[in-house]
This record gives sequence, C-alpha cells and structure tokens, in this order.
Amino acid sequence: MIHTGGTIAMKTNDDGDIADTEQNPLVQLVQTFKDLTIEQVELFNIPSPHMTYRLMWQLSRKINEVADQYDGVVVTHGTDTLEETAYFLDLTVHVKCAVVVTGAMKSTDQIGTDALANIAASLAVARDANSQNQGVLVVLNDQIFPARYVTKSHTTNLATFQAPMTGPIGMVHQSQVSFLMALNQQRTLDMHQLIDRVYLFKAYAGMDGQLFQLLTPETTDGVVIEGMGAGNLPPQTLPAIQKLIAQNIPVVLVSRCFNGSVAPVYSYVGGGVNLQKMWLLLCHGLNGQKAMVRLVIGLSAGLDHSELGRFMSNDN
Repeated sequence: MIHTGGTIAMKTNDDGDIADTEQNPLVQLVQTFKDLTIEQVELFNIPSPHMTYRLMWQLSRKINEVADQYDGVVVTHGTDTLEETAYFLDLTVHVKCAVVVTGAMKSTDQIGTDALANIAASLAVARDANSQNQGVLVVLNDQIFPARYVTKSHTTNLATFQAPMTGPIGMVHQSQVSFLMALNQQRTLDMHQLIDRVYLFKAYAGMDGQLFQLLTPETTDGVVIEGMGAGNLPPQTLPAIQKLIAQNIPVVLVSRCFNGSVAPVYSYVGGGVNLQKMWLLLCHGLNGQKAMVRLVIGLSAGLDHSELGRFMSNDN
C-alpha cells in the first residue's frame, strides 16, 4: 500500500477544518486488517491539488520497481486529482499484479467516513485474480471503475466517482468482488524524460484567439482544447490555432461534454471535419484532464508526430 496523502490521510483540526497532518492516520489504521500481510510506504503526504506530473512519474516508477514482489498494489490518494494520477499509472505501469487507486471524501475522524470502507474494498479488489490485466482500477463507494473513464462528478458526495461512458465495471460486497465486464489493458509507454508544458483550454461562446496567441514554441509542448459538442470551435480561434500547428505544437481536441466523444461531424468553419483537416488531433472518449495526461506521456515517451496522432486517438 503506497500512501500519497489527500483527505483520506487528513484529520479535523481545532478549528473544525480538514487539514493535513505530519502523522498519517492510515499507517496505524491499516494494521487492523489482520488477514493480510500489508507493507506500507508513505511516498508523499500532500493534498491532491499539490500533485504534479513529476510526482506521478515517481509513483509510477516505484510501482514498476516493487510490484513483482506482491500480489497487489493499493495507492491511497486525494480525490481532486485522483483520476489524473490513476490514468497516468494506467499508461505507464507495466506489472502483472492488480493496481488499485482509492481515496475518501471524508477524513478518518469525520462522522460517516468512507476511508476504511474504501481501503477494505480496494484490498479485496487488489487480491482478486480477476483484477489482473484490466489496467489500473479505481475503487470507491464499493464500485470498481477503469482509470481511463472514471471522473469526479460531485464536490462532496460520497458517490462522486462515476464513469459516464461505461458505468462501474464491478462492485464489492462484504469483501466479495464481482466484475460486470472486462476491459482490455491498453498500451503502456516508457517515459524517457518529462515533457509537461501542456495547457488546457475550454471553448466557450464568443471565444477568440487571444489566449492561444500567448503560447510560443519556447514555452509550450502541447495544447488540449475542450471543444463544444462533438468537437467544434468558434471560427475566431482558428488562425491562432493554425499558427500553433504550423510551429509543430500538437493541438488535441476533446469535447467539453461529460459524456460522449469527439467526432468529425460538421464541415462548417470550426466544425470537427474542418478541424481534423487542420491537423488537430481528435482524442476519443477522454475528458480534458485525461487527454492532458495522455499527451504528456506521449510526448515524454518520444513519440513522433504520426505515432502521437495514433496514440492520442485513444484507440489502443
């Protein structure tokens, strides 16, 4: 079990606020699971908004180094960026055993805390043979999700994690694990360096190209845009985006809709057909933050333009 911090590792302070602590309460609480031999590593103890790609890469390397010694790996993490870290691991971890990421919406000392229940469910999934070869799994609220599709959907509700495209692929009931479907494990990559100057934009009515004009090849490795609908943009943005592409900066298009995928449907100026002809890379089935993770990993693995285009399509 690798701890990284987050609400699941926090406590209520004297003012009634949830705060991080020097002593992670999980380290002692996990020892109550007497039926398992659990080795705990406290790799980080940070709120999840403090997570970075470099720390994700460190976590990924740690799992790749040690996982062969264990029957399963559970990562505890804050919920705000849990989906990004889980997806980063999904694309960079090459191990046989199951890897499960979990967190909690309430700290261990709050009434109705979900911390221990989520840990218990995650341990059950991590030790289940059917969890192997399905990529990294996210387990909260007794539900099992694929890292590539799960997202945080509510600010405070315990059932915040959802997968709009697939729903949960399994569930846990009193330590019994049931899978409803199986996912093919997708391609993983080895990162040789970290290239992470990637920026995310959300399209909106009346958007022009001013924000894109701030980007230069010296400061920018890639761009992800959450387009409207099936992947459409206001025409005023196109000259600045075309300039980025001409400067060999990859521009990736996803949808700002929480469900569905981009598709080259419309041929009007700024429509998906037009954007694809401009060499924007259409990334299917991912939200903006997941597409950013995928782009960072593709760039950091040294994929050339054609390889990056296939990788960003999310077809493998």
